[in-house]
Amino acid sequence: MAGFPDYNTHIEENAEVNAWIRFGLRMGVSAALHPFEYSKTLIQLGYEPIAARPGKSLLGKPIMKLPNIFQYAGHIRQIDGFYGCYRGLAPKLVGSVVAMVVSERVADKLGLDKPEEVKDDSDLNEEEMYVLFKSTLKRDIVLTVSGIVASHPFHVISLRMMAQFVGRETLYTSILGSVAEIWKTEGIAGFFAGIVPKLLCDVACLVLSSSTVYILNKYVIKDKLGRQYNAGFTQFAISSLLYPLQVVSTCSVVSGSRLMAGQPPIMPVYNNWVDCWNDLQSRGELKRGSSLFWRSQALSVPIVPTSFAPLPKLARYQ
Repeated sequence: MAGFPDYNTHIEENAEVNAWIRFGLRMGVSAALHPFEYSKTLIQLGYEPIAARPGKSLLGKPIMKLPNIFQYAGHIRQIDGFYGCYRGLAPKLVGSVVAMVVSERVADKLGLDKPEEVKDDSDLNEEEMYVLFKSTLKRDIVLTVSGIVASHPFHVISLRMMAQFVGRETLYTSILGSVAEIWKTEGIAGFFAGIVPKLLCDVACLVLSSSTVYILNKYVIKDKLGRQYNAGFTQFAISSLLYPLQVVSTCSVVSGSRLMAGQPPIMPVYNNWVDCWNDLQSRGELKRGSSLFWRSQALSVPIVPTSFAPLPKLARYQ
């Protein structure tokens, strides 16, 4: 019997190692895809350095086609080279590590232990399913909120490093230098710019997707394969519905900074995120960047060729 504690400790250590391995793999994938995230960020800010060209939609209607995500990333590489495509990656990775460590510590302090993994929940009765859903959701909310709050300063630095592409500034070149710049110009509030819409987006997505999956699995979907697809499809649908909050958060992070991308005439200086939402909504730009492969621009917007770093065209992007 004396060997059981050592055996349990060994299992816990293996589980922790496996968790860090999975986290490392996620970070590796995130780093590899960073050029596309970089491009998406600039699109969300409304920056279009490549002029649209005439084309036709799938229905044969004339449209002005904007570059897709691959062409956009290629433009960044052409201007800044291969390593320039990874601007903002370092604070992004640091923020991911901080978010994981802090969120797990907070959950442990609150006594929210990780529920035992259930490979097939079809064997659970209704009461057991509800208990599992409630405990998992409560812990996930704590992990999400604490992780966002702890890592948001690094998120701000990462986005502003990328936004420098618009005006070719060098205000945010390192993490320490960026901290000094934000503290000097905006104070502590600058480190949490755009955090409210980000929290609303992530928490609402978590609650709505988890609740929808639970209800569908309980009353509608009974087979195991259907439940596996249900979770992914539901999360994708709800995240698409809440996508405008991502755009508002990105713009709010950059707005008011000393970067050209966050100053008029490129971007108004917003009083708060609601002001940002109302402005983007009035111009029909809450969904810009939501489509990364088939992007078009309103025909009524004139295309004016510009030089090296053109100002973004405030048009309706898809």
